[in-house]
Amino acid sequence: MKILYFHQYFNTPEMSGGTRSYEMARRLVAAGHEVHMITSWVKETDQTDWYVTNEAGINVHWFPNYYNNKMSYIDRIKAFFRFAFHAAKKGKTFKDADVVFATSTPLTIALPAVSTAKKLKIPMVFEVRDLWPELPIAMGALNNPILQKIAYGLENWAYKNSKAIVALSPGMKEGIIKTGYPKQQVAVIPNSSDLELFNIENEKVIQFRKSLTWLQNRPLIVYTGTFGHINGVSYLVELAAKLKDINSEIRILLVGDGIEFDQVTSFAQEKGVLNNNLFMMKQVPKKDIPVILNAATLCTALFIDKPEMRANSANKFFDALAAGKPIMINYGGWMVDLIEKNNCGLVTWNLDIEAAAQQVANFIADPKLYGIAAANAKRLANTQFHRDMLAEQLNQVLINTVNASSITPESITQKYYD
Repeated sequence: MKILYFHQYFNTPEMSGGTRSYEMARRLVAAGHEVHMITSWVKETDQTDWYVTNEAGINVHWFPNYYNNKMSYIDRIKAFFRFAFHAAKKGKTFKDADVVFATSTPLTIALPAVSTAKKLKIPMVFEVRDLWPELPIAMGALNNPILQKIAYGLENWAYKNSKAIVALSPGMKEGIIKTGYPKQQVAVIPNSSDLELFNIENEKVIQFRKSLTWLQNRPLIVYTGTFGHINGVSYLVELAAKLKDINSEIRILLVGDGIEFDQVTSFAQEKGVLNNNLFMMKQVPKKDIPVILNAATLCTALFIDKPEMRANSANKFFDALAAGKPIMINYGGWMVDLIEKNNCGLVTWNLDIEAAAQQVANFIADPKLYGIAAANAKRLANTQFHRDMLAEQLNQVLINTVNASSITPESITQKYYD
C-alpha cells in the first residue's frame, strides 16, 4: 500500500519527544508499504518551503512551522492552522495513494487529511491521541463558547469522515463512541514499549551513574517529559521534600522542558531540595532516554488530577515497562488498573504527599516487592505492549480498511480491551 501519514509533530530518535509515528511508520515500511509522512519542522531554520528526507525508509515531507510548548495558546492555534493549510496543499500534490492515516493532536490535522482523502477518493483512518477538545476546555485554555462549539464540530467532522479510528486507550474509545461513532470501527492501540531501543549494555548504565557525583549507587526516581501545566511536575518537588526526611539517600531526577520548567526549578529551590536530593536536566534526544530509565530505580508518569486526563496513554509509562522498571503514577484511570492487575508499580493517586512519600520509600526498601514489580513490568512490555505487536495491529487496521474487509477494527484488539 501507499500510505499518506499526516502527523504535525513527527519526531525521530535523534529528536526529543515521542516517537510513536516514527516507530509505527518504519514498521509499516518493513511490512512492504510505501509511507509518506507529512509533518512540520518546528525549530528555527533557513528553509522556507517543503523539503524531503528519508528516515528509516519513511519519506518524510517537512514544512518549516516554528512551534514550542512555551508559546501562548493563541500562537499555538495559529501554528496548527498554518500547518493545516500548507499540509492540505501538499496533500493535493500526490497523484495516488491507498489510504490516508492522520494522527492527532492537534485536531486540525483532520483538515488536510480529509481534504486529501476526498481528492484521491481513498479512505481515511484517524488516530486519537487525546480527547480533544475536552482537554483544553478542562484546562481552561479554550473558554470561548464559540470556539468550543467550533472545536466540537471539527471533532465530529473528523470522525464522520473516518472509515476507522485508532484510539490510544479504552477511555478514548469511550469518548469517541459517545459522539455517535460506530463502536466496531474503533481499535484500541495504545502507546508501546520499544524493547529493542531499551535493550542496552549495562556498562552504559554504570557509566551514567558514575558520571553523576550526586547519584553513584543511590536509589533513583526519574521523570522524563514535558513540564507543562497539565503534567504537574511540581508534585515530585513536594515528594522530594518529604523523602529528604524519610530517606535522604533517594535521589530524584527531572529531565525535560516546557512552560513550567523555570517554575519547577524555583519551587525546588524554595523547598530546599534542588541539587540536594532533586536534580534537573534539560530535555535530551529520545535515543538517550533508555540509558536514563535503565539507570532508574523507579520511573514516574505524572498528571494533575482531572477526569479528562485519565484516558491518557503516556509514552513514559510504556518506556518504563520497556526498561523493566516499576512505574509510579499519581492519577486515576485505566493505567491504575494496569498497575494493580499486573503488580508492576505504584499508584499514589488520592494519597496525601506524606503517605505517598512513605509508600515510595517502603517500596524501594523492599527488594522482594521491588523485584516482582520490575519483572512484571518487563513481562508486560514483552507481551501486551510490544511495539512489533501493536504495529502489526495498526497494519491490519489499515489493510482491512483499504480492502473494505468484514473484519472490524475493534475485533483486532478487542481481547485486550473488552
